Amino acid sequence: MGMGLASSRSGRRSRRAPMSEINVTPFVDVMLVLLIIFMVTAPLLAVGVPIELPDSRANAVEQTPEQITISVDSDGVIYIDSEAVPTGGFPAALAAIDRQANGELPIIVFRGDRAVEYGRTMAVLGELNRAGFTNISLVTSGSVSPP
Repeated sequence: MGMGLASSRSGRRSRRAPMSEINVTPFVDVMLVLLIIFMVTAPLLAVGVPIELPDSRANAVEQTPEQITISVDSDGVIYIDSEAVPTGGFPAALAAIDRQANGELPIIVFRGDRAVEYGRTMAVLGELNRAGFTNISLVTSGSVSPP
């Protein structure tokens, strides 16, 4: 009789033990979606001026938030970050660039298209120097075999 009561009680009232495991599948799904979104959008965060950069074997320059990108496209149009500078307005645009908190001018990252004539590139670099920008980094597309 004791066995009959025990088996009948467990049959009528089956209690489940509390679940002590966390289901991480939705968390993993969300993280994978975020990873894909960041992988797709990260290349789009670069300066949006389409330029065919020359090749170089130089080491990569580390990016800092206090830098300004100056680009010259294949037509010779000058861009500050991603905004085109009107013809003849480059000196005024350089004068409008704010100084950093410590009073120094920001770092300039120069991107020149490989099709731009050398004289145009030197004119832009000379104007940067005349405006007081002496910390200028030149950007290239990547490595090239040794000459």
